[in-house]
Amino acid sequence: MKAIKIAREDKVPTFQKVTFGSGHLANQLFPAALTMCMAVLVMSLGMSPILVGTLLAVPRIIDAITDPLMGYISDNTKSKWGRRKPYILVGSVIAGVSYMIMWQLNPENSELYNFFYFLIVSIFFYIGYTIFATPLIGLGYEMTPDYNERTRLMAISQFMGQIAWVIAPWLWVIIYEPTIFESAPQGAKTIAIWVGVICMVLGILPALFNKEIIVPEQDKARNLSGAELKENIKEFFKGIKLTIVNKPFLKLCAATFLIFNGFQIIAQFAMYIIVYFWFNGNQESANIWVGLFGTASALGTMFIVIPIITKIAEKYGKKKAFIIATLLSFVGYILKWWGFNYPEIPWLMFMPIPFLSFGIGSLFTLMMSMTADVCDLDELNTGERREAMFGAVYWWMTKIGQSIAMFLSGVVLHYIGFNEDIKVQSAEAMTRLRIADIVIPIIFGIIAIIVMKNYDLTEEKANEIKEQLIARRGKVKHQGE
Repeated sequence: MKAIKIAREDKVPTFQKVTFGSGHLANQLFPAALTMCMAVLVMSLGMSPILVGTLLAVPRIIDAITDPLMGYISDNTKSKWGRRKPYILVGSVIAGVSYMIMWQLNPENSELYNFFYFLIVSIFFYIGYTIFATPLIGLGYEMTPDYNERTRLMAISQFMGQIAWVIAPWLWVIIYEPTIFESAPQGAKTIAIWVGVICMVLGILPALFNKEIIVPEQDKARNLSGAELKENIKEFFKGIKLTIVNKPFLKLCAATFLIFNGFQIIAQFAMYIIVYFWFNGNQESANIWVGLFGTASALGTMFIVIPIITKIAEKYGKKKAFIIATLLSFVGYILKWWGFNYPEIPWLMFMPIPFLSFGIGSLFTLMMSMTADVCDLDELNTGERREAMFGAVYWWMTKIGQSIAMFLSGVVLHYIGFNEDIKVQSAEAMTRLRIADIVIPIIFGIIAIIVMKNYDLTEEKANEIKEQLIARRGKVKHQGE
């Protein structure tokens, strides 16, 4: 195995890796908790699934504007506190407070009152979340210029982010536990306060303790005042164009879109299989197994996938690590046929998890590390550092894909013959559901491997780019150096 040598100045101290990871824990806990609590709107507040779908769709429309705009603002901000940290601090507070307020709903209110209350407050939440998350992603891309140290940084951040998904499956169980809360809406109110406070504290830590780079020739950063508004708007759209025509970046976006959304389409299918195939629609009996499967998957990612995939990336390169991880996930998907085939032996469902977790579990560790490499290539070509813009476009495309995947998930359920009005599903529908649960992510994964086949931003090329940048503008420095 080749020796990995990282220059002392390029290493990110462990404390800074952990504080950056705490931001990612908040970044993951917000959507994880939101996903688990959304069922309360339908099941306990009597809100129409169509209205709930609207609540999920509207933020994606807002994100189409706010994500790249926040990326542009962060990249071009001039302040003594930096380009990222002031927004991370303010955004985490706005998101945390609005999340707490958003869930203060009562069954006594009318359906439309709860709908518009939730919609209006959620708009503030998603704006705050964008103000927080977009600069946080950009900060991670610039914390080290080293090819392998980037993977280690992203590995720790994703490890900590997975803690949210260890916790999340149990939030739904706790909310509906009558010995803890007198009602699910009351449970959602209380859980929301805890989540909001915890995410605020975690989100503030990167703003307090992480160091940003000092952008070379920072005096060229644009004034965002009204006097130059027209020029800024022109530069904003130019920045988006330069980002989306970057070929290596497009490959990363496409591969992420395929792997992530191939998984998202079938993400709820395991729950349906457990509830309807194992327990004939008895949700109370199935809850514990649904929670265990979700938690075991997150733990598999944390303690198996992330450490192994980091070593594979260092030895064979990030592209090969992505392909190896995707192929390993295929083994896991195939094993689900036997793992979920014997209701009388429910523990078999854990058999596929060590392989299964490689697909989605390694995705963002590798892709975020590779996007940081792309940011260097972009600087070489354009002379500008635009980490937040790349992060914004990357995550916006992921969010759009997630919305499409959620829609396609419903379409698949409809065409396989799943009937949401009955508890005991037909044997044919269950068989088709289990086949779809295996085949869909494998097909998407095969296409993703084809997309990444010619990705050529290797470690050697990344190091060449790094040296060319140093020759052009010197080594970057971090605040306090």
